[in-house]
Amino acid sequence: MKVYFLTLGCRVNQYETDALRRMFLDRGHELAQDPKDADCCVVNTCSVTGEADRKSRQMLRRMARLNPDTIVVAAGCSAETTDGKVAADIIAGTKERLTIVDRAEKLFSEKKPLSHELDHVRPAVSKKDEYHDFGSVLSPEGCRAFMKIEDGCDSFCTYCIIPFARGRVASRSPESCISEARYLAGSGYKEIIVSGIHLCSYGKDRGEDIMSLAGLLKEIDNTEGLERLRLGSLEPISMTDEFIDALAGLKHICPSFHLSLQSGSDTVLKRMNRHYDSEGYASRVERLRERFHGMSLTTDIIVGFPGETDAEFEETMKFAERMGFARIHVFPYSLRKGTKAAEMQQVDPGIKKQREARLLDLASDLSSKFADSMKGNEESVLVEKVSGNKAFGYTANYVRAEAVFAPGGTLPEPGDIIRGTVTETKGAEIVLRIGL
Repeated sequence: MKVYFLTLGCRVNQYETDALRRMFLDRGHELAQDPKDADCCVVNTCSVTGEADRKSRQMLRRMARLNPDTIVVAAGCSAETTDGKVAADIIAGTKERLTIVDRAEKLFSEKKPLSHELDHVRPAVSKKDEYHDFGSVLSPEGCRAFMKIEDGCDSFCTYCIIPFARGRVASRSPESCISEARYLAGSGYKEIIVSGIHLCSYGKDRGEDIMSLAGLLKEIDNTEGLERLRLGSLEPISMTDEFIDALAGLKHICPSFHLSLQSGSDTVLKRMNRHYDSEGYASRVERLRERFHGMSLTTDIIVGFPGETDAEFEETMKFAERMGFARIHVFPYSLRKGTKAAEMQQVDPGIKKQREARLLDLASDLSSKFADSMKGNEESVLVEKVSGNKAFGYTANYVRAEAVFAPGGTLPEPGDIIRGTVTETKGAEIVLRIGL
């Protein structure tokens, strides 16, 4: 078969798509670059918001429309939580991903006309929340590798469907994680991004605490050939002093942390069931900045959460400015059926849009200020692309960088790490001049 892949949603979804791609290739199938040429189209869906769920269903219909003869596979979170008809021949939720290749091959061999309607008979799979290990996974693109070590979430925030889509926390074995780290470094990846659905809960299902993650990171940090170790999204409530100190003791840890906020208003955080307040969050940021000089801080913020007043939104704006985020991912609240927030009083869409615009403006200003603060610093850049006499990539603290080389000078290659002094900025990006 020729197989086409489309990924929606988070980095974990991208990792799982990479794993599925490898599984198909290992069975002798080929990759298709266009769904019109594919015998099978795998759509790895997202259900984190109502809008994401809508787009997932739209993309499934589009695959079927573009190629009536292709096998359409609905995989992932939206497939797991669907309660209606889906334009797909195969559905494989988050606990059925390992069945996709076998089921696609069977349908392909039968040569039956395709209905592009959900197959209602799903295979028997374990209902236990256990980690589904794909083995070592290589990304076909880029110079940085993602490594998934955890799945599921136990938090049950009132706006989130993910615990229902992916189940409770399930952790990968330390041995498998360390083996993959060695494989990735041995394959030439200089940077590994350790990720999960609720990363700070790693080990919780085994009765362990946050220091279990610290211990695993220490082992990965010792991987031969590794130059950078970066972490996915972290939860402020889990960032103990002991854990932060352990991170600071790692040789290759990147001084860039994504600490999920969601709101700067304590009353909104309580309605979200987030289990921390703004001052608790600020104390974790302060501790991180004490231990990591030049650290960049990124976050997620939801605007227009049910019941959010003008005063609560202003609290978020003031708190975001106080924290000096290097980047803010702004999400207008999207109603998700099946969550407690869906039953709360909703904010007017027009007001929500206005608040989104204001926070995006602030986010842009903060990103530019952070880039400006790096002027005169010597920074390292992991090169991802070279064009003309310029190289592009990211610094250790995850700022987009452009390195300009003297004409006729020796240029780096993708995967190289270069160093230079920041001479200017372009908005949220920095510019280094090397040999000029």
